Amino acid sequence: MSSFDRALLFVLAQEGGYVNDPADAGGETRYGISKRQYPAEDIRNLTVERARELYRRDYWDKHRCNELPAHMALAVFDAAVNGGAPIRWLQMAVGASIDGAIGPKTIAAANACKDKPRAVRDMLASRMMYLTALAGWSRYGLGWTRRVVDLALYRMD
Repeated sequence: MSSFDRALLFVLAQEGGYVNDPADAGGETRYGISKRQYPAEDIRNLTVERARELYRRDYWDKHRCNELPAHMALAVFDAAVNGGAPIRWLQMAVGASIDGAIGPKTIAAANACKDKPRAVRDMLASRMMYLTALAGWSRYGLGWTRRVVDLALYRMD
């Protein structure tokens, strides 16, 4: 199974099916794909295969996850889906210049990182700091925390 397929399994398990929670900034979603992000999509009838195509093109490929170590790729991909600054968090964790752009220097730094588990831990700690500052923390914080912990424990090999 490819790294993308394993990461997609994780995201789909976290995102679940159809949701239209008025309190959620994401609005109407299915499999984590939101009507706000994709206004032309029929979210209620979105197929897993269509969600897969969108995730591959707009999240995995856009963030060059296939060029990153597997667990770092999952951390970037999931944060891109769920919100935040995943490239900056990756750059901070691997000692790359922090510009928010995924390029050859960031990819090289990620692959050369001697302590990849520590780097993933640092990425997830940055993500938690971001999440705790969001207005929705009191309502969604427990679920977001569980998601980040699940990601830390997820096996990508």
